[in-house]
Amino acid sequence: MNFIDVIKKRRSQYALTNTVSVSEEKIIETITEVIKHNPSAYNVQSTRVMILLGENHKKFWNITKDVLLESIGQERFVSTEKKINSCFLSGYGTVLFFIDEDVVKENAEKISNNFYVWSDESAGMAQVSVWLGLSALGIGANLQHYNPLVDEKVKDVFNVPLNWKLVSQMPFGDIIAEPKEKEFKEINELVIVKK
Repeated sequence: MNFIDVIKKRRSQYALTNTVSVSEEKIIETITEVIKHNPSAYNVQSTRVMILLGENHKKFWNITKDVLLESIGQERFVSTEKKINSCFLSGYGTVLFFIDEDVVKENAEKISNNFYVWSDESAGMAQVSVWLGLSALGIGANLQHYNPLVDEKVKDVFNVPLNWKLVSQMPFGDIIAEPKEKEFKEINELVIVKK
């Protein structure tokens, strides 16, 4: 598959199963290589990931449900729980994306306050690159942001270093139904070429 085909294949896939059509080792290797080669300002490498598989994947989404139930109440939680169960917990695993705040602070103090922005950009590039890597393997994924609501419990349960800030969660698994057709704006509104 060429690069543009991978870009086109990457979609928010919500119909996920708890199976994968490639080995766990291949998934871990792909994510690891993506993070290793992820761009960062001054090569500070402030992005961190945790790959949750098996019971740890389920544990994360059950923590998320517990925190949300407490936060929004039973009545609003019904539809939220259904979405979590069918779109995230139903998957095979979850990638948690973090920023190492100590690395960012150190470089912000030494070099530039822009490291706070640059670390967000680097984390965003890591998320897209992991998503593309999973898509290239034929694995579906979507990107969620239940932080900061879940941060404290996640740090405690998964022994996450205190200086790691959770920025997003990416459940993944085999795709059981394709998403609806994507709509696009007029390309001339998005891309301007000047010669």
